[in-house]
Amino acid sequence: MNTLVRHLAVLVAAAVAVLLFGWLRGEWDPMHRWNRAFGDTAFILIALTMALGPIVALLPRASPVLPWRRELGIYSGVAATVHTAIVFIGWFGLDLWRLSGFAFHPTLQRYVLAEHGLGLANWIGLFALVPAIGLALISNDRAIVLFGPRTWKWLQSAASAIWILVVLHAGYFLLMHFLHYHRPDPPPNPVTWFVVGLTLSVQVLRWCATYVVWHRTRRTRDKMPRVALDVT
Repeated sequence: MNTLVRHLAVLVAAAVAVLLFGWLRGEWDPMHRWNRAFGDTAFILIALTMALGPIVALLPRASPVLPWRRELGIYSGVAATVHTAIVFIGWFGLDLWRLSGFAFHPTLQRYVLAEHGLGLANWIGLFALVPAIGLALISNDRAIVLFGPRTWKWLQSAASAIWILVVLHAGYFLLMHFLHYHRPDPPPNPVTWFVVGLTLSVQVLRWCATYVVWHRTRRTRDKMPRVALDVT
């Protein structure tokens, strides 16, 4: 399957996912409705990106799906960028202080920390977004030629760190932020446990694949003939 077909397939799937997540939250405020729709779509795409390698490690015959990691990663970065833009413009009004969890105190006439977890979670998301955009930009054959296969593969290994940051960012907003004691109960989130289950499934896949690769490597090493060392 050529690159153009994969791009179109992932783009259409991502658009359908955004519309579906938006429809599921029809009673939500429009800003939160669509920022979460794009955020959830980005999360699913990066989860699939992280799952394909372990799947192929466990089932080598599934190797034809491996090239899809590029397009999944690219459109995960696109969806995450739109998600961030909606949040920064619609929620925080382009105010970095508010984004960081601060609020303006009219009596003190200065910003004070009001949301202890919000700022940290937002910055974790931004720290994940910057390298994700970078990886999306180098997910092509020209970048492989430019950097060389070994360096390109090393750069792409940053996806594991991005995944950890994304899980922390999403976990806070799914399970903690909207349950703060001074807020009214938010509308139920229809995808919370789906995202939790997807995260756990990807992690189990990654751990199983790590064990299998380690076991294969060890078995191959043990079969290699031992060479006596000349110590004279």
